[in-house]
Amino acid sequence: MKKVFLISLFLILNGCSFQSFSALLEVDKVEVVKKNASISHYRAYFTRTQLRPIKDKQKYLYFYNKKNKDLAILLYKNKTYTLYPIYHPNSSTLQFNAEKFKHYVNIKKALKEKGYVPTSLQEIAAISKIALRKYKGIKTLLVEIKDYSKLQRKYKYAIKHYDSSGIVKIKTTLPHSLINHYFTHYKKRAISQKQKKELNIIAKKLHLLTPSAQTKEETHEIEEALALEIPEEDKKSFIKKSYIPYIYYTEEASYHELNTYLKQSKVKDTLSFNQYTILTHRLAQLKEEKILKEGSLEELIHMYKINKKPQFKQRILELMKKAQK
Repeated sequence: MKKVFLISLFLILNGCSFQSFSALLEVDKVEVVKKNASISHYRAYFTRTQLRPIKDKQKYLYFYNKKNKDLAILLYKNKTYTLYPIYHPNSSTLQFNAEKFKHYVNIKKALKEKGYVPTSLQEIAAISKIALRKYKGIKTLLVEIKDYSKLQRKYKYAIKHYDSSGIVKIKTTLPHSLINHYFTHYKKRAISQKQKKELNIIAKKLHLLTPSAQTKEETHEIEEALALEIPEEDKKSFIKKSYIPYIYYTEEASYHELNTYLKQSKVKDTLSFNQYTILTHRLAQLKEEKILKEGSLEELIHMYKINKKPQFKQRILELMKKAQK
């Protein structure tokens, strides 16, 4: 009771409330938000009132320990450099006196001796969100890190071996920036039909596939494979709502049919964002083709001013010659 009384007296004399005191105990700590077989999500609120630039006006830098597989963030405040482990939040922080390590080169060398080297999140398959936030009245720097390295390894294995069996049931989305270059590299090397079909299934999971990249038969096989992750009771509605209209409108529908379809209010709810974008792009292409074949001179000139395509210029000249005759 005596200790509680003394702490209470100290807080009152310093104008602090129990809420603000508890908030101070919660900041400058990393917490695990989510962790599963595909992704690890970490969050931290760091006090920012006295944050100072470390290098090139940057107030935070990332370092990675390859041996411990740990990402950490370096902050500089109160004349102290502090390295906070993110992937191992229960580990102790590393602190260095700024008066002893006056230059970034010095702190970088000291961290290297501890196994930490500068890194970019792209290198270690991670994505970050940084924002200024108030946490229970305290001005903080919100740092959120999502580690996709496990998921990236699964997709890299599937792409390299042209085998989609290991990723078909995965539901977590992998950001394009972490896999697109790797996928493109192996797509160029694909020779056999089997390899191409497997890559198409993988691309569909990653939302990288364009309509021209697949045949109707391959599309049907892809949809069947992806439907494995959908509950049995939802498969019929999935195929009805997503497969049949989408494939038809990406390959066979006329300009009039596609235009009418996209004007329906429920279409956006039925299709994914990528599917809707692909269809609107195709609609624009069909419109150009229609104007090129059937458009008046005025319509052709208007379209040429927009796209500057040589076939429109040629068509305009043809119509002008006909008009002169």
